Amino acid sequence: MILAVILATVLCESASLTHSVVINSDTKVIDPAKSVFLEVIYKTFPGAPKAQSVDLRDRVVGFQLAEEFAGPAEVMNDGSQKEVVNWRLVPEPVAKEYKIKPFAFGSCVVGPVRFTPPSEREAVTGSMEVEPKKDLPPLSWRLALWAVLALMGAVIAAALIVYLIRYISRRVKEHRMSPIERAWVELDRLVKKGLPGRGRYKDFYVELTMVVRRYIQRKYGIKAPHMTTEEFLSAAKPSDELRQFLQSADMIKFAGVEATPETADDATDSARRYLKSDSANAVHE
Repeated sequence: MILAVILATVLCESASLTHSVVINSDTKVIDPAKSVFLEVIYKTFPGAPKAQSVDLRDRVVGFQLAEEFAGPAEVMNDGSQKEVVNWRLVPEPVAKEYKIKPFAFGSCVVGPVRFTPPSEREAVTGSMEVEPKKDLPPLSWRLALWAVLALMGAVIAAALIVYLIRYISRRVKEHRMSPIERAWVELDRLVKKGLPGRGRYKDFYVELTMVVRRYIQRKYGIKAPHMTTEEFLSAAKPSDELRQFLQSADMIKFAGVEATPETADDATDSARRYLKSDSANAVHE
C-alpha cells in the first residue's frame, strides 16, 4: 500500500538529536466505509536511550484498531535504529471526531493527530432518495426479429383459420341447398373465374359440363359425372337441348374444335336455359 499523507513528523532533542517519529496515512479524510492504514516510523539516534514503540490502542478516538504489524528493527547507515509499525483503523460511523491522542516516544511528545471527519449527511425527510428505475434487458435485434416472425406467423395462422371456417361454412351451406340452388351457385362461381378470357376454353367447358352433370346426379340419382356422354345419353332420356349442349361441349373438349368467347357465352346460356327449364318442369310435376 502507498501511504502518501504525512500526518505528523516530530524530531525531539535534548542536548543532541535523540528520537524522531513520522506518521504516514493513506488518507486524511475519513470515509466510514473504508479502513485507514497508518505507518508509524520510530527512529532512535546513536547515543540516545532505547525507547519502546507506542501501543496506539488506548490513544485513538473514533476508531477501532483492527490489527497491527511491526517489522524488525533496522540499523541505518548513520548508526540510528529504525522500527516501522503498521496499523489498520476502522472508523466508527457516528463518531464526533477522529484523532490520535498525544503520546510520548523517548523524550518526544507526538500529537494530537487529527483526521477530517466525513461531511454531514442530508436530513432524512421520509421521501425516496433515489427514484427506482426499471431494469430492462437490452433490446436484442435477434429477439425483435423472432418477435416479428412470431407475430407474422400468428396473423397467417389466424387468416388460415378464418378461411377454413368460411370454406367449411360455405360447403355445409351448399350441401343443404336443393340441386338447382347448388347448380346456380356453381355456375356463378365458374363464370367469375373468367377462364375463357384467359384462353382456357377446354377447362371452362369441362367445368361447365360438370355443373350440369352434378345437377343431374343430385336430382335424378344418375352418376352423370362418371359417365361418358354416350353412356349418359343411353342411361337417361335427356331433352334435345341437353343432348345438343353435351355434344357441342365434347366437340370443344375432345375433337379439337376451336372455341371463341362467343361460343363460350352461348354454352353458358345453353346451360342456364336447361337448368331453368328442368327445374321448372320438376315444379309443375
